[in-house]
Amino acid sequence: MFQDIPVGVGVVYEGERIRWADTYVELGGPKSLYKFELARVRSFDEVEDGKVAVVGPDIKDLQEQSSIPFGILVEVAGQQVGEELEGVIERRIHEYCNYIEGFMHLNQRYDIHLRLGKASFKKGLNTFELIGKVLIRLYKSELPIIEKIHVVFITNPDKVREKWQEALRIYETRDEKARGLKDEDVEEFYGCLLCQSFAPTHVCLITPQRYSNCGAISWFDGRASARIDPKGPVYAIKKGETLDPVKGEYTGCNEAAKEKSLGEITRVWLYSAFGSPHTSCGCFEGIAFYIPETDGLGLVHRDFKGLTVNGLPFSAMADSTAGGRQVDGFHGISIEYMRSPKFLQADGGWSRVVWVPASVKERVKDFIPKDLTEKVATETDVRNVEELKQFLKEHDHPVVQRWREAPAAAAPEATVEALITTPTPIGEVTIPTALPPSAGFKIVLKNAKIRAKKVIIRRVEGKG
Repeated sequence: MFQDIPVGVGVVYEGERIRWADTYVELGGPKSLYKFELARVRSFDEVEDGKVAVVGPDIKDLQEQSSIPFGILVEVAGQQVGEELEGVIERRIHEYCNYIEGFMHLNQRYDIHLRLGKASFKKGLNTFELIGKVLIRLYKSELPIIEKIHVVFITNPDKVREKWQEALRIYETRDEKARGLKDEDVEEFYGCLLCQSFAPTHVCLITPQRYSNCGAISWFDGRASARIDPKGPVYAIKKGETLDPVKGEYTGCNEAAKEKSLGEITRVWLYSAFGSPHTSCGCFEGIAFYIPETDGLGLVHRDFKGLTVNGLPFSAMADSTAGGRQVDGFHGISIEYMRSPKFLQADGGWSRVVWVPASVKERVKDFIPKDLTEKVATETDVRNVEELKQFLKEHDHPVVQRWREAPAAAAPEATVEALITTPTPIGEVTIPTALPPSAGFKIVLKNAKIRAKKVIIRRVEGKG
């Protein structure tokens, strides 16, 4: 099937990481503001079957180790292919690109990040024509309802930006259609395993009120995907018994997580960042992170530049969040989930959020309770935690009441997930402990090497 492709193609290459030193060219990614992937359903007359087009310089014409704006457009036609399948077809770009040896695809939609390795370039993978051929053959093989397909790769910066603006409008239209349906209205949820090649124990659980972490798959997309490809990476889950409607715990989700994570994950709370939070893959759009000094939650998205209010960049927190783990206080989420009425409802929802980038706040402002809009700080209001605490007091944020109510001697047992999982020399690390500020704990490690899966801190009565 791929004899004319100069590199290997198959599931064996999924999960392959390409480091910067080994990169020939980076497409999209954090250095490029404009990047996207988009699937559109067209009429038969509009699709030239098997065509691969390149708008802008081809791979062989790009400067080695450059990082460029990038777009992928997949257009399909078929008697059984409707507009409701666009999101399903689009998300397969991630999977199929990762089948190619030395070609890494991360994230989704307007966050795509691809790298072509130097070794594969030297083997002859030097044109988008070859990548397009692989995508077309995989689509037709795995989704036979697609009768005609062509693929367009865009590297011209002006054209990428133009098409990116169109893509944003299309994403928003899809998301808007998915709003309104409630978890209580359905008997099935959906699971997605597309990211297990990078996060082996991650199982994405998709409900009407909780989008996939990547922000690309709604409940409707999950239903469509499971119907057209029953043996594919997206599958139906019986909701089962509701164990906790506030935390969002269901027997069906627990069973699915246990089965698909091979017993590693046994319990999931869909609407909390603590206790048994939903696992995080690596393609999440954003992170909800606990700020112990305020007993509140911050939010940050992948495109945020610089340091967040806790002094960490997105990349550092992503390393502590990803991998299919359940980490108290570091929770991978989508932007669309921030618009859900059940957004972190077990933790207090928006009344627990104390900091968010201004750009994200603007995108979701219509879904933040009106009385809280001005009480949530952004990077334009505060630069650090001390300034944040003062801001919250001045604006009478609801978390301030939590400070008043928290008894000083009633510190709960806390589980601290290690932020460093391999022996790494460090200067000084302060570990967030998931404790309220009244507990008075601060752990500082100096000149240490850490190898720890979990640290348990308990208050011993009479000894402190």
